[in-house]
Amino acid sequence: MNGASREALAAARERLDALTDNTSVDAAALADDLASVTALLHREVSLRRVLTDPAQSGESKAELAARLLSGQVSGEAVDLVSGLVRSRWSQSRDLVDSVEELANTADLTAAQRAGGLDDVEDELFRFGRIVGSGQELRAALTSRTATAAAKSELLRSLLGGKAQPVTERVIVRLVTQPRGRSLEAGLESLSKLAADRRDRTVATVTSAVPLSDRQKQRLGAALAKLYGREMHLNLDVDPAVLGGISVRVGDEIINGTVAERLEEATRRMAG
Repeated sequence: MNGASREALAAARERLDALTDNTSVDAAALADDLASVTALLHREVSLRRVLTDPAQSGESKAELAARLLSGQVSGEAVDLVSGLVRSRWSQSRDLVDSVEELANTADLTAAQRAGGLDDVEDELFRFGRIVGSGQELRAALTSRTATAAAKSELLRSLLGGKAQPVTERVIVRLVTQPRGRSLEAGLESLSKLAADRRDRTVATVTSAVPLSDRQKQRLGAALAKLYGREMHLNLDVDPAVLGGISVRVGDEIINGTVAERLEEATRRMAG
């Protein structure tokens, strides 16, 4: 997102945080309501165009949203969506993306309240690794012919009782409502949102052997100093790296593996 859309989403995040700071608000129920609105806006292209039309006043768009949603979702969800449509948007799709992000953030807030946010972060990462290494599973979850109900049932058989309820909910939503994204991109986005709930950056660390607790602490401290914020380490073991570690933070890769050094030496010799 850029320009007006980025500003609108930033304001919406603040409103959501203020709302969920009130412990009387059921964050998980709010997430379900916002997910329903996401599905509606994704399905009804003409509606989201009206709600993001710069020629219409913000108040008239908010009144339209309230009329459509009142009685269908909670008052808190109506207020959040009304605030969103009062804002200006660079493109109509940004509104849908923002409502979806708020839904996922509300669910992650529910996990944070229950003391399970760290588990959710780890489970999202592990599920991404399982999907990445299992072609049959990925094919089943991304199949265009399989129904949403069939995909949901498959995920519940895999995750039910084995993962945090929030982990299961956000993954089911992602798989059944991909909205044109790849499964991997959606899982990475969820992991970043989970890290942001604790003002942390996600670092994916690949090593030849599991790191010790002391090594993890030292690496986390070094990365926090380098990036200026606390780091959440997603740990992966891959014997192919031969030794050392590879760290990925966003699009940046810090590679200190033996395999990388061998490849570099080979390139130099070939050159």
